[in-house]
Amino acid sequence: MSIYDYSTIARDGSEVSLRDYAGKVLLVVNTATGCGFTPQYEQLEAMYAKYRDQSFEILDFPCNQFADQAPGTDDEIHEFCTLKFGTEFPQFAKIDVNGETAHPLFVELATEKPFEGFGGGLKNKALETFAKQNNKKFGDACYIGWNFTKFLIDREGNLVARFEPTVDMADVEAAVAQLL
Repeated sequence: MSIYDYSTIARDGSEVSLRDYAGKVLLVVNTATGCGFTPQYEQLEAMYAKYRDQSFEILDFPCNQFADQAPGTDDEIHEFCTLKFGTEFPQFAKIDVNGETAHPLFVELATEKPFEGFGGGLKNKALETFAKQNNKKFGDACYIGWNFTKFLIDREGNLVARFEPTVDMADVEAAVAQLL
């Protein structure tokens, strides 16, 4: 399947076809408002402001499957993001990215580019231990390691890269800029 064959639900409950984003470079992100990586919203918004006129979109999918770090309603999450970080990129209704109820888009993306770890360093090893404990409940249907996993899609809808939340945002931006 192509990424454009998927649809999702907007915050207002309407269905949105990802075909609406054909021809654009996309960064698909699962997010949370109460996570240690939540400040990445600021960097994501800066990247969006810098590149959106070059047909770049960030598609934000809040998810509460990681230690209940996105407990609010869709409207509460959106209000938090816009007031605290000034986000303007599309934010969809909250979804699951792991387990039997995982959104098919994330299943497809994560199957094509599976989790390979959070990288070296003590902090990343601690996250990996914590994430494994949290994600045990998903068994073989654990596709995403933690909040703020990012998938980079080119203008033709091809998955180019997967970035774990521990990857430096400057590296994510460099990969986006290269596709633009």
